[in-house]
Amino acid sequence: MLKVCINRQTGNGRLGGHHTDFAFTGLAGVKISALADANVEAQKNYFLTGAEKLYSSFEEMMECEKPDIVVLASRLPDEHSYQIKYALERNCHILCEKPLASTVAQAKELIALAQKKKRLVQMAHLARFAPVFGKMKEMISSGEIGRVISCHMRGKEDYRGGGEDMLVLGTHMLDISTFLFGLPLQVISDIRLNNAPLTVDDIMPTAEPIGPCGGDEIYSIYRFANGVNGIFESRRNVVSKGNARLGITVVGTEGTLSVRYSGKRELRICRNAPVPPEDEAVFETVEVPNAPEIPGAEKIDMDKWNIDSTLYSKRFYVENNRRAAWNLLQAIDGKEELRADIASALASIEMITGAYQSAIEHRTITFPLENSKHPLER
Repeated sequence: MLKVCINRQTGNGRLGGHHTDFAFTGLAGVKISALADANVEAQKNYFLTGAEKLYSSFEEMMECEKPDIVVLASRLPDEHSYQIKYALERNCHILCEKPLASTVAQAKELIALAQKKKRLVQMAHLARFAPVFGKMKEMISSGEIGRVISCHMRGKEDYRGGGEDMLVLGTHMLDISTFLFGLPLQVISDIRLNNAPLTVDDIMPTAEPIGPCGGDEIYSIYRFANGVNGIFESRRNVVSKGNARLGITVVGTEGTLSVRYSGKRELRICRNAPVPPEDEAVFETVEVPNAPEIPGAEKIDMDKWNIDSTLYSKRFYVENNRRAAWNLLQAIDGKEELRADIASALASIEMITGAYQSAIEHRTITFPLENSKHPLER
């Protein structure tokens, strides 16, 4: 039986998490030995995860418990670098909340260490485990919408619209695009602040410490193989709140597929081709089969875990974090490949860095990046 420890540091201005701390709860073949959280309020419900002990210190937990697997539930990339190194040096496998790191250099260092230590690092890029995006990929591959021309990605476009939106929410969309189409070849990008082109001095404060950030509007065009153009757009304060704009739309010669993150994140198809979707689009919902049951797993009980079961977004997090954890366990046993390994997480970080390089240098940037430095990095 594998021993799991959870580092769930909350408080100190962090925004809400994605319940990565419940990823292994109820799975067979593991023992959740402990959870670390210095937040006094959060300590009151640590046992809901199944953890047997509570620590306030990540380091103390690691040294006392000596786990096989560590869950890093913090959503702050600057914390990941230290924690991943600490865990890998102690020969732990890892499930880590996104994003992997603030910079390309950080990400490459962590990837190299994981390879050296021969340990698996699974990223909680949850779309890779969600049946809705698996079905989207299947329909694209089978030619259901013909030859793919473009995919359109948006963040939430709320008060974080622009650079912060790209880092916090856009990383999901960029990861989905690489899941669907592979690594991009190049990017050309326009990033602006107050309608003026971004400069290296236009560093903006963010709601959380998430790395270099600038711009209140972004328009980036990524070129993928087979002629697919991936467009990411985000503008500040288009909406006040909600997920109505967050999502991805894939346009082909014979139809369009779309997933918005509002509601139940349904997969929809428009078959009005060759009429372009911006002219006339009538969508119908695509039936998506449920994922196979995980052998020996207890039934998910969000009410028991004090997670709001009326919000579909919460269920999306809980179910797909569990699938990510199970995939990690299967990979440790040599039965499956990791579906969101640490190397795949580098792509979205490079895509963001490349977009800033393109906007600042006013030129097309090719991948992999020749220069890994973010132009706003200090």
